[in-house]
Amino acid sequence: MKARSFFFALAMFAAGSATAAPDGSSGPAWGDFLTGFRQAAIPKQTVQWKHGGRPGDIVIATSVRRLYYVNGDGTAIEYGVGVGRQGFTWSGVKIISRKREWPDWTPPAQMLQRRPDLPRHMKGGPDNPLGARAMYLGSSLYRIHGSNEPDTIGQAVSSGCIRMTNEDVVDLYNRVRVGTKVTVVR
Repeated sequence: MKARSFFFALAMFAAGSATAAPDGSSGPAWGDFLTGFRQAAIPKQTVQWKHGGRPGDIVIATSVRRLYYVNGDGTAIEYGVGVGRQGFTWSGVKIISRKREWPDWTPPAQMLQRRPDLPRHMKGGPDNPLGARAMYLGSSLYRIHGSNEPDTIGQAVSSGCIRMTNEDVVDLYNRVRVGTKVTVVR
């Protein structure tokens, strides 16, 4: 078992990041050796789905910190997510109004009031808190996005956005389109 883990770790290091950077480069320079292990903390899996919805819908259950992509064949793809901390939780129905790869980030005024130390704007890239992809939810300030802090997945630490590992957000991004229904339940 130890040998198997070692070879897996070696393969992960040699392969580097599976997500290309904005300049098309990839590899260990895009993250430290342990990133691959942190991102696997809550692995993506296919689960039985008996909660309705149309194929392609997204359901986010914040109490269990999971996002479900409904397949339509009685299954859904389950992803681990980070959710809003106390005071920043919400529920409702939104649609994906736009999608961006390696999005820039401009903290909203409310966030800057709470955290004046934040930058006023960040270009997209591996240090950007929105991660590799972002899906914007209607006209709200909320997004489903990647994270440069994969160890926060499974926790309630955000200001209301739904965080995913970069690997998982790229997978979801490639499955959804603008207009996808997103239902958030507590």
